[in-house]
Amino acid sequence: MSELARLSISLEQPLLARLERLVRGSGYTNRSEFVRDMIRERLVEQEWADQHSEVVGTITLLYDHDARQLSDRLIDIQHEHHEQILATTHVHLSRRLCAEMIMVRGSAGEVRHLLDHLRQQRGVLHAALGMSSTGQRLR
Repeated sequence: MSELARLSISLEQPLLARLERLVRGSGYTNRSEFVRDMIRERLVEQEWADQHSEVVGTITLLYDHDARQLSDRLIDIQHEHHEQILATTHVHLSRRLCAEMIMVRGSAGEVRHLLDHLRQQRGVLHAALGMSSTGQRLR
């Protein structure tokens, strides 16, 4: 772990009270770790804002398995983007509904393009992106 530096900040009393509630409500034992995680979250947001930045994420799809040729289309799209796909997990939620989690790595622009291509398929009921980082810029 890197050397720690101490800093002091000034907050209005109502804002401090809200910070304390956030810290307690999130299960943190101290403000420092909570603030560090808020900073890291902002850094990840900045990485995703740069379309060329290399990122890691998870695409979650919920779709109707019985939609005509949907499974084949989703597989074809994933093969077209094999450079960005690290792993997939397929779960049967019911006889007709499936969830698929696709772990991805690539430029933010490429990952968003893949997400858009997948969500546009007829029969995809919901698509969500979990954004994370390669971790290189979070220290």
